[in-house]
Amino acid sequence: MYTINCQGRLFDLSTPQVMGILNLTPDSFYAGSRRQDEAGIVARCHQIVSEGGTMIDVGAYSSRPGADNVTEEEEMDRLRYGLRILRRELPKAVVSVDTFRASVAKMCVEEYGADIINDISGGSLDNQMFRTVAQLGVPYILMHMQGEPRTMQQAPHYEDLLREICLYFARRVQSLREIGVRDVILDPGFGFGKTLEHNYELMQHLEEFQAFGLPVLVGVSRKSMIYKLLDNSPEAALNGTTVLNTIALMKGARILRVHDVYAASEAVRITAKMAESLTK
Repeated sequence: MYTINCQGRLFDLSTPQVMGILNLTPDSFYAGSRRQDEAGIVARCHQIVSEGGTMIDVGAYSSRPGADNVTEEEEMDRLRYGLRILRRELPKAVVSVDTFRASVAKMCVEEYGADIINDISGGSLDNQMFRTVAQLGVPYILMHMQGEPRTMQQAPHYEDLLREICLYFARRVQSLREIGVRDVILDPGFGFGKTLEHNYELMQHLEEFQAFGLPVLVGVSRKSMIYKLLDNSPEAALNGTTVLNTIALMKGARILRVHDVYAASEAVRITAKMAESLTK
């Protein structure tokens, strides 16, 4: 159904894939995802692969609401440190880099062979990002975000949530196509400039994004849409995460971006088996 080109390797998304999160930050919202020393990074990389992850998403800039700003230099330093270790340990791993800065994306692809760029801002925080991704020739994860990370959750508002996000994607996908970006992955941006109600409305209509004919990535892992609804915490939100990941898979998600790779891999296997039974 969907195939993306990762540095000359065709990566099949006809079966949903699990993307494990590796945070090189001291302040990501879920403490269990943070890795800053070599031993921790090595352990996390091998854990992702051993638990069924086929992609590793590396980030060095926390995008949680209210997080401290990180300079471009600091972001690059963190990524160089982490990617050097990752590439030494798992040279053939499919690596996604979570950044909204074109210069950082360029460095990660050219120096460390990063396979995918994951941009939370959809190009809105750096007007050079689209052209940089086109020049690099790597797949691009286009995420929807209303506002900017530090203030996005203060007062998110939509007249028509689904229509506005679909128009956002349509315009940006067209812009990317016009400059030669071939592989685009859509991320509706759960939790990025959206209330709890917005997030669940978005999940309810997730299958409608299949109209674009592009793979959809879902990232709800341990987010506030779960723990605020259930009145617990990120640490207690694994079960809720698995429920939403399963719903997302049944509505057509091709990639799950998660902290808990093993649980997500099980959800993929179970939903795949259900889909298989429909064809008999």
